Amino acid sequence: MTDLPPAVKNAWHLVALSTAVRRGGRLGVVVAGRSVVLFRGDEGLGALIDRCPHRNYPLSLGRVEGGAIECPYHGWRFDPSGACVAVPGCDLPAAAGRLAATPVRVAERHGGIFVCLSPGGPAEPPLPPDLGDPGLDHFWWRQGTWKGRAYDAIENVLDPFHTNHLHDGFIRRSDRRLPVNLKVNSFADGIEMVIEQTKPDLGLMSRFLERDRTRSGTRYYPPTIVQARWDGKQGLTLCVTAFFTPATDDSFTPFACFTTRKGVTPAWLKEAAIRTFLRPVVAQDRRALARQSAVMAEFGRPHFVEGPGDILGSRLHRLWMGDSLEPGSDPTVEAML
Repeated sequence: MTDLPPAVKNAWHLVALSTAVRRGGRLGVVVAGRSVVLFRGDEGLGALIDRCPHRNYPLSLGRVEGGAIECPYHGWRFDPSGACVAVPGCDLPAAAGRLAATPVRVAERHGGIFVCLSPGGPAEPPLPPDLGDPGLDHFWWRQGTWKGRAYDAIENVLDPFHTNHLHDGFIRRSDRRLPVNLKVNSFADGIEMVIEQTKPDLGLMSRFLERDRTRSGTRYYPPTIVQARWDGKQGLTLCVTAFFTPATDDSFTPFACFTTRKGVTPAWLKEAAIRTFLRPVVAQDRRALARQSAVMAEFGRPHFVEGPGDILGSRLHRLWMGDSLEPGSDPTVEAML
């Protein structure tokens, strides 16, 4: 198991895109330190702890037969509820319940597959607005499993000050900073960083994809969802809903759903443009989080010093740990980004 806080372990987590588990397919994933197998059979989508109860063989190496997944060691089969439905060469005993695999709650929403390891978690995956809105264009981007802590990836997304340096020339520029107003809004169940500016950012991606952006807001939905929204004079420019699914203490699997207004530009062209400009930014973040993780491992634990740009303070970590905040808004902070 992991040292992740209970609020994270017991939450719903996005673990795969629907397209990754076709009918008759199976997929092994790791979430919060537990291995889970997803499979889609005649009875729909199922999720089980990836361990056959018979001889502890990984079910994710098996195959889907009808409505069940078959263990490749002895051929025992399990349906989505975990019930053992077949033991080849033998009749099932009257008390077959003791042969069951361990089921995991699973839900499919807006093209994503979510699991919850805890029976006491929310009944449904709590999802932010705009995700899956049929009046908007959407596409998903799965980015593999990264080295680093999910918490640090979330902090990275909410931190605007690294973009002038780590993403110099792509999002902002280190040699041409612009005046902005920063405001933090706290909610009982989240926190938001709002950036208001009179000129759009000067990086390549911002100039080509946004142009007239005047406001952006990035909100954290604990424990692992961040939604960033950019608005221009015509309203929504781009909305990115990012999921940082912890695999282990020091690795995570990010997913992102990109949302734009419907218009004359076809959805496929917008997707191609966003992927082209964002790919180097994603690579820079991935390297940075891996390097940060390596330094923390060398020194045994994080040693962070808060600076004047860290205006969220301890609130982000408190939400990660499952605490709530006092609702309210901070005074506006003038800065150069």
